[in-house]
Amino acid sequence: MAAQTHATDSLSHPGPDDHRPASGQSAPHPVDARPPLRRMVPLSLQHLLVSYSGMATMPLLVGVALDLPEDRIRMLISANLLVSGLATLLQSLGVKWVGARLPIVMGSTFTAITPAILIGREHGLAAVFGATVVAGLVTVAVAPWFGRCLHLFPPLVTGTVIAVIGFSLVPSAAGLITGSGSGGGTGAKGLALAAATIALVVLVERLTPPALARFSVLFALAAGTLLAFPLGLFDGSGVMDADAVARPDVTAFGAPTFVVPAVIAMLVVQLVNMVESVGDTLAVGRIAGRGDDQKTVVRALRADGAATVLSGGLSSFPIVTFGQSVGLLSVTRVMSRHVVALSGAMMVVLAFFPVLGAAVAVVPGPVLGAVSVIIFGTVGAVGLRILAEADLGDGRNLLTAALAFGLGMLPVGAPDVYAALPVTLRTVLDSGIAMTGLVAFTLNFLFHHAGSRPASRLSPPGDASAERTS
Repeated sequence: MAAQTHATDSLSHPGPDDHRPASGQSAPHPVDARPPLRRMVPLSLQHLLVSYSGMATMPLLVGVALDLPEDRIRMLISANLLVSGLATLLQSLGVKWVGARLPIVMGSTFTAITPAILIGREHGLAAVFGATVVAGLVTVAVAPWFGRCLHLFPPLVTGTVIAVIGFSLVPSAAGLITGSGSGGGTGAKGLALAAATIALVVLVERLTPPALARFSVLFALAAGTLLAFPLGLFDGSGVMDADAVARPDVTAFGAPTFVVPAVIAMLVVQLVNMVESVGDTLAVGRIAGRGDDQKTVVRALRADGAATVLSGGLSSFPIVTFGQSVGLLSVTRVMSRHVVALSGAMMVVLAFFPVLGAAVAVVPGPVLGAVSVIIFGTVGAVGLRILAEADLGDGRNLLTAALAFGLGMLPVGAPDVYAALPVTLRTVLDSGIAMTGLVAFTLNFLFHHAGSRPASRLSPPGDASAERTS
């Protein structure tokens, strides 16, 4: 409870420059609060800077794997930014029965990278986009049913999934720090810059008042970028090479086509995305103190589906809630959905002005990687906090969490562990998030919903609560 209070105190107790309600009016909920524009812009920029790398990485990896020319890859990135921005606006502001109305950033999911590459090589990118459209339509259709099954996603399941989402992304942060994903290495200088960036976040959190601490990530990104200059780790050439204005060309890859094997593969991916979205939505709702209920989850899934349909139509990939939202909310303690909505509007602008996107992308890898370590680690910690609500004194719950963690982290630590299996199986098995969700959901259903059985006596050493049930 203390952690949740700390997580929401930033806008629950507005600063002197916040908009105050008129006399006799109650203050808005922190989720609905509107900080002044002079504070909203840098707060929104934090979300954009933290999310941009992930949004650009998905289309970049797919484009490179399919040997697309650079201009086509830039089209994929622009389309992805456009859709992610529109989806973020829809999810945070909401339209009638669509959108969670929570501070949630939306973007393309890494889960779809391998299937998209395989489908693209076999049937072309048009088949990827067609399968994405179908996956989105199915998501919208089944969202109400998924919401009614919310009781099948207790803290034991959602907490484990969210924890693995965070911890499984940490290796990607390491790649940014070391430069292993950019064709070169940063060496000891990169490690030193990353350490300095992390120290900056800690110092701002420790030494500054709450009104400034909420900008700790933005301050660390800016200061870390400045520190990169004397270390020779700053590269601004991308800004000079980028076009000033460009319209995303949604017809460059042709109209979406619908191929049955591609659709089936993408539906498997979308099922994983829906489990991830449920976990992220519930986590944000718990942190914000509103929205961890069935109606909000259904609206969030509808927004996921609608955004994915739009994404396929605009030559992009499946869209899902970004786990970075959970981490950044916990670090900054700013719960306003209007802050996130403005970051979505910024993404839309970047889609039409590539030079601005290139300017955002100049943040050095070690700096962005260091911040990502904090954000992803925070996501994992939030998952553990939710998991702590489960009764781990029940041996069945302990076994569920143990197997979900173990099998979920297996492909993270050993990416080729399932290399000998068919591609259709690897679509699920190679994703740590997918494996975690599948194992946690299945075992929880088996132990607690498929008939009535007495509690297991398997328990941690020295635990006298083995006979408790969940």
